[in-house]
Amino acid sequence: MNRLVVSAAHKSSGKTTVCIGLCAALRARGEAVQPFKKGPDYIDPLWLGLAAGRPCFNLDPYLSSAEEIRAEVARRMSGASLGIVEGNKGLYDGLALDGSNSNAALAALIGAPVVLVIDARGMTRGIAPLILGYQAFDQSIRIAGVILNQLGGPRHEAKLRAVIRHYTGVPVLGAVQHDERLTIVERHLGLVPSNEAEAAHQHIDEIAALIAAQVDLDEVLAVARQAPPLPACAPASHAPSSAPVRVGIARDAAFGFYYPGDLEALRAAGAELVAFDALHDERLPHVDGLFIGGGFPETHMDALSANSGLRTELRAAIDAGLPAYAECGGLMYLARGIEWNGRRAEMVGALPADIVMHARPVGRGYVHLRETGRGLWPPPGEAALIRAHEFHYSSVENLAPDVQFAYDVERGHGIDGRHDGIVHKNLLASYAHLRDVAEHRWARRFVEFARGCQWNASPAPQTCVQSE
Repeated sequence: MNRLVVSAAHKSSGKTTVCIGLCAALRARGEAVQPFKKGPDYIDPLWLGLAAGRPCFNLDPYLSSAEEIRAEVARRMSGASLGIVEGNKGLYDGLALDGSNSNAALAALIGAPVVLVIDARGMTRGIAPLILGYQAFDQSIRIAGVILNQLGGPRHEAKLRAVIRHYTGVPVLGAVQHDERLTIVERHLGLVPSNEAEAAHQHIDEIAALIAAQVDLDEVLAVARQAPPLPACAPASHAPSSAPVRVGIARDAAFGFYYPGDLEALRAAGAELVAFDALHDERLPHVDGLFIGGGFPETHMDALSANSGLRTELRAAIDAGLPAYAECGGLMYLARGIEWNGRRAEMVGALPADIVMHARPVGRGYVHLRETGRGLWPPPGEAALIRAHEFHYSSVENLAPDVQFAYDVERGHGIDGRHDGIVHKNLLASYAHLRDVAEHRWARRFVEFARGCQWNASPAPQTCVQSE
């Protein structure tokens, strides 16, 4: 199982673009590339998955155990000839002082050599102590090669190669010149999602061609072959034999933030996922439950507002007791309206709240949630503390004073700095993004809740029977 970790000295070094190019270029050469992304992220994995032709899976040491991560890599690598893990931030960056959730720790955990992407703008001889320092800081981490990025031309490249060869002995696997064609448009939440970017496939092909011309792909493969064998993993669980629960899921340019592993967990719990387009579908499909994930509803608020038919159906269904779960962007869409840049657009109106966009993040990073007991889903047993993440520029305003919350926030911001998880009828709407991991199998809890509701779109409000 050949694999490597692509990391950097610091964030914004261009490692995502390099990874996209590597995935696409190596795929074009016949490699079955399995991409991974370290940490909580939706946007980079969309691009990496599109480039590789296989879903990208997140590896998060803060939310998952070491055993779970090793098993995840082994399971996802089945049928792949190469695994590429894109790190987040810098190689040694992380929340823990001891580096236990850093990119370096992840590389050690899965036995993967590291390729370091270095933004070399303005650097010549100074690149040597940088590389030497990264080598010496943790000698259990093997930096198997570097890819130089953002170079100023052939002379700049020649100088850097000579310095690195003389002082470090670390192989230079590639040297990528500064090129506007390698740019992916950014905005307030990072890279524009590939499910929304215009001509994403053509852009990826262009990036792949540029990377292939400037990176020694044979040497990259040789580095990946240095990884030791992965342990055997248990087979994936299968869906229960009972009748499936039809769960409607918004999949469009406004809503695309879903973890592939969580979607698999929903199916394994007995859900049949029924996609709908909140921008264009005027009717809600026949479903037993609803899941609206994160995205960018604010940039599509006019189109979402204009689709009054679907908004009306959603509000009526939720008012009648449709089991529903919404995260971040989904919460925003189900509120009364979104205000952004001095304009307001009407949304579904199922939640007694208004959404206001801000210029800076309101909530960002990992969150710790303590269940209040007022949530809707079957109790999780002893796992009452939930680790998740949030990243939102919006706030909830004019919330009804009698609203119940599923969570107390012990770390993070949530709705108001103290609470998250608005409970309304059979809807749970939260700013937190959950991950279906061993410590919290939210997918099974939600499907069991929806199954217990036996919702049939009757006009009378319905209650749900929780599974034992």
